[in-house]
Amino acid sequence: MVFRDEVRAFLDEKFDAELRAQTARQAGVFAEDVVARRWHKALAEKGWSAPSWPKEYGGPGWTARQREIFAVECTRVGTPALPSMGITLCGPVIMRYGADEQKAYFLPRMLSGEHIWCQGYSEPQSGSDLSSLQTRAVRDGDDYVVNGTKIWTTNAHNANWIFMLVRTATTGRQQAGISFLVSPMTAPGITVRPILSTSGEHELNQLFFDNVRIPVANRMGAENDGWTVAKYLLEFERGGGSLGVGLRVGMEKVKAMAALESAGGEGTLLDDQSFRRKTAAMEIDMITADWTDLRLSARALVGESVGGTAASIKKLLASRRSQDIAELAVEVLGHYAAPDQRRALGAYPQERPIGPDYAVTPTARHINNRASTVYGGSSEVQYNILARQLGL
Repeated sequence: MVFRDEVRAFLDEKFDAELRAQTARQAGVFAEDVVARRWHKALAEKGWSAPSWPKEYGGPGWTARQREIFAVECTRVGTPALPSMGITLCGPVIMRYGADEQKAYFLPRMLSGEHIWCQGYSEPQSGSDLSSLQTRAVRDGDDYVVNGTKIWTTNAHNANWIFMLVRTATTGRQQAGISFLVSPMTAPGITVRPILSTSGEHELNQLFFDNVRIPVANRMGAENDGWTVAKYLLEFERGGGSLGVGLRVGMEKVKAMAALESAGGEGTLLDDQSFRRKTAAMEIDMITADWTDLRLSARALVGESVGGTAASIKKLLASRRSQDIAELAVEVLGHYAAPDQRRALGAYPQERPIGPDYAVTPTARHINNRASTVYGGSSEVQYNILARQLGL
């Protein structure tokens, strides 16, 4: 209770009214840069910007239970979703595979927010089948010369560093010729082109590498062993976070909206028996999400990996159920879901919302969330992982 009270006091003080209002108008996967940087700064000043990091690397050294409490409390009040590519994904990789000088340079700058990261994995012809990637890195003295392209690169337009998988060998198994490199986004030869989402957000980009020189010293792990590094990183992409509480908070918001919307006759939509059956069925599914969270938390408590079967199940549950909730929110809005609200979104909206304040984000979130069964490992990939684990 003492720790939970400390977290709540921090949130009451630092997650102020302005930041709450700005965050409520975010429709993308991650908060826009101005909101994310402000929240990251508040966390960094408290020493909480990397909840899962050990003390030896500048983290708070929390137990698995403390991390869970922090995640639950942040989700409960709706704090900004920070880009996870640095703290959550690349940070643990550097801790495990980085040289001492790499750890000393990169980790403090991740914690402070000086370095904002993006992830260079997917390519136009290599998404779910990532081992077929073709971006080439050729050794030239103390550098690699990189040519190729990466796509669906989240937050690349705001990032100043990138970690990426490149092909350093073309013989043997595809997985055996891949290396893991990091590079400043200011390196000559990197071009960033925006990809706008259907709902209007600019989160995604395509990157082009034209004879980009990346020092060999910026490699993590051994040459041609990047696939091992990548698999380790994906454990954090698919297994982290608090799934159950996020879904429950999302459902409570939908029910709060339904309590304000007419059912077309007497009472509100929340009183409608058909609607109540639908929400009850979804809430039963959330019990599965809660138990999956508990299983992963139990593994973390004893120092076990959070990857594998449970992480794939969690990814499937998170993407499918979040889509269901987003679709239900649009259903609740009815005609208010139809207007184009893009200019009413964001930290500094240019128009007032059409309808009540809660009508501004659901449609954009629903459209954006269609991609959740693709990014972070598509549902089909997760089913294949489960089938292999079960020997099917």
